[in-house]
Amino acid sequence: FRAQPKKSVAIPLNGSIIGRLDFVGKEDCIMIANILLTASQVGTLFLMMGVGFALAKWNKLTPAGVSQMSLLLLNVATPCIIMDALQVERTGALLQAMRLGAVLMLGIYLLWMVLSPLLFRRLDEGARTVLQFGMIYGNTGFMGLPLIQAVLGTEALVFATTPYILFNVLSWSHGVAVIGGRANISAKKLLLNPGILGSAAGLALFFLNLRLPPLAGDAVHYLGSLNTPLAMVVIGAQMAGTDLAATFRSAKLYVASAMRLVVFPLTALLLLLPLHLDPLMYATYVILAATPTAGVTAIFAQQYQRDTAAAAQLITLSTLLCVATLPAFAALAQALGG
Repeated sequence: FRAQPKKSVAIPLNGSIIGRLDFVGKEDCIMIANILLTASQVGTLFLMMGVGFALAKWNKLTPAGVSQMSLLLLNVATPCIIMDALQVERTGALLQAMRLGAVLMLGIYLLWMVLSPLLFRRLDEGARTVLQFGMIYGNTGFMGLPLIQAVLGTEALVFATTPYILFNVLSWSHGVAVIGGRANISAKKLLLNPGILGSAAGLALFFLNLRLPPLAGDAVHYLGSLNTPLAMVVIGAQMAGTDLAATFRSAKLYVASAMRLVVFPLTALLLLLPLHLDPLMYATYVILAATPTAGVTAIFAQQYQRDTAAAAQLITLSTLLCVATLPAFAALAQALGG
């Protein structure tokens, strides 16, 4: 084989040139650029988590304060970011893409629901249910939406609305059944979930092709912009309350994290690839599939008296490990989908 001459390529990240790297070909250059871009965005998110971690460790941010910030995120910021993302023109192509996305993501969730009960069957019910829930449901709202906005741009958020709605519906129905038992499923709690209400309001405006007045639209936009920094501070503060030494010694947590961060997103990557979706749509769905365990895992574990320590530790470990896995899947999705 004849060796190809190496090319010196300048890679812009966030509008600036960070260096000149040698690559064998254009495809390698694009892949490395995507990995670096996503890694830099994940790194930025982790710096914000560090603020929450430090504040909690220094007792400047109390558990009561974290709880109040979580309520602000769930009830205001996240619904607003969904409403803001849906303030776009309704077109036939976009409607078709959203319908297709709903079917595809539902199919992927159903596959994960079938696979997760195969693991941890010998554990006690408290730990088993928490780990099975944590494998299925990723941090779509707090981690996925900010990362998609940072890596793919605001225009990609419209594709994230369908998976986010599915996450809320399924986690508050199937997810509650997994952790708390079927008797605890509540139609009232499901319908009054802030994510469902915000999504319903956004979808109503979208299907009616209505735009919020500038005054209300600006307020929704600014409140939605709180989602990223507040979510990262909350996650960091929650991590500060876990036993990190015990977290890194638990084999079952590594298995659950591997399923959540590698196996499940790999199924999404491979199953969606032959469908030749819109590149932004494909990358959005793969990134959402690769997010770490959802924070609601700990909330449900506490509410239904399951293993809260295992829930917090799984959230912490999967969030830390996603520093390596998320950039890889984001880069693969952009390379394969483009």
